[in-house]
Amino acid sequence: MPSAFRRALAHEGAAAVVVTLLDQCLAAWPPREWARLETQLGALPAFSGAVKALTRLLVSRATDCAIDVQGRIRLPPLLRQAAGIERDAVVVGVLNRFEVWSPVTWSTFLRESEGLLDDVSLEVQWPPPPSPGGPRPSPGPQASRHPQAKPSR
Repeated sequence: MPSAFRRALAHEGAAAVVVTLLDQCLAAWPPREWARLETQLGALPAFSGAVKALTRLLVSRATDCAIDVQGRIRLPPLLRQAAGIERDAVVVGVLNRFEVWSPVTWSTFLRESEGLLDDVSLEVQWPPPPSPGGPRPSPGPQASRHPQAKPSR
């Protein structure tokens, strides 16, 4: 398990992570983050076929995996098999979870996904636009200036 996750889990007093199959890997969430995900899933339209399918797939395969004294977790054989994980694995930190991949599957994912970065970068607005009720920039000389403009004298 990544050391940053071990430290965060120790700080929370968590003795386990919740692991489930996600796409082609195993995803592990701290218990607090998993509870938040369950809340988010519960807020989605209950009678939507896609929501029901997603919820069933994530939750039905989820299992608590205890953390041993060395910060390791034992992944259940059925989940390892479903993700194609045999002896070696690649562990990737992703925001509020970490993922465990088969090395072959991870390499394939990277190769296929790198081309998407060019397409996605055109759709991402950074920084994000302000929210309708959010703070607005204060009027003044700095608000209208370009960040690389020369200072006025």
